[in-house]
Amino acid sequence: MSTVNIGSTDFESTVTDNELVIVDFWAEWCGPCKAFAPVFERASESHGDVVFAKVDTEAEQQLAGAAQITSIPTLMAFKKGTLVYREAGALPPAALEQLISGLRDLDVDAALAEHAKEQAEGGASPNGQEPPA
Repeated sequence: MSTVNIGSTDFESTVTDNELVIVDFWAEWCGPCKAFAPVFERASESHGDVVFAKVDTEAEQQLAGAAQITSIPTLMAFKKGTLVYREAGALPPAALEQLISGLRDLDVDAALAEHAKEQAEGGASPNGQEPPA
């Protein structure tokens, strides 16, 4: 599968309707974005189970603002509709492969449950300790 261009009209559905999604926020004038594009495209051709999406921040300024994009390229990775990775900067091929592998291996349901448990326990006291009896 090659990369797909998405915008504000299909961003949410792309992220929620697919199990694994990596989004590249980029712009035509951005040198690092242009250098990263072939790396992203090659990865998309090698990993058919992952949706590789691109958002042109110039054409989609409102979406870029809503996603709080302040530097490009910025990569976001989603698993089962949950944002699990966000980083500005172009990745070398090996690092992108590592991200894809980690995305596949991540048990997002367990991670969310653990996060909820930590929030519930941490909510009892500002330092996360149990209050005295």
